[in-house]
Amino acid sequence: MLEVKLGKINKVKFGSGGYDDAMFGITFNLGGNGWGVGDFWGMWSNPPSPHAKWTVEDQMKSRAETMTKLIDLMQKAKVNDLNKLQGIPVEITFEFMSLKSWRILEEVL
Repeated sequence: MLEVKLGKINKVKFGSGGYDDAMFGITFNLGGNGWGVGDFWGMWSNPPSPHAKWTVEDQMKSRAETMTKLIDLMQKAKVNDLNKLQGIPVEITFEFMSLKSWRILEEVL
């Protein structure tokens, strides 16, 4: 079951985040009056252990993908500073009450 809600970017943070703050990337807090959801784009901060199922190359690729997504997001939001994303309107799609996707509401900017 899909549900679409309108909200805004309430907070954005660049740095430690994700699982137990052991990752590095961008944390988004999205929502509206009385509700909210978080999203994180990033990768583990430390190099992979010998038993990891990912490589340093995977880590570098993920970091590049995160920056590419951020550039695209900021262009759609018509901002040139990460902090200016706060307050930007978004459309958030949930599937069975879990975050499925979100996008900048370019048509209202």
